[in-house]
Amino acid sequence: MSGLPAGIDIEAFRTMLENRRAELTNLSDAAADARKPVELDQQSIGRLSRQDALQQQAMAKAQDARRAVEIRGINAAFDRIKAGEFGWCSECGEAIAVKRLEIDPTLEMCVGCAGAL
Repeated sequence: MSGLPAGIDIEAFRTMLENRRAELTNLSDAAADARKPVELDQQSIGRLSRQDALQQQAMAKAQDARRAVEIRGINAAFDRIKAGEFGWCSECGEAIAVKRLEIDPTLEMCVGCAGAL
């Protein structure tokens, strides 16, 4: 399991991962205000409006948590690239199909091992 599996253009995957990480970071930065605490001001915000604001805040926090998970997966993919393990299944050691990696370059397992979970 040393080197790259056949058919993998590591620079293309590196670019894909870098672009996605930048996109996620930009989305997270743009949504920072939506995650801020909701002010308690009964004069300007009624009870239902406040509940709506709290729900929107919770959804923004959940979206940011999903982005953080995806960024961790991207960072792990970069670690696998550095270690020469990108494109190899972490369970069985076989090559992960290039088409599968093109869909999601953060995948760590081949379809057989992922299906066995």
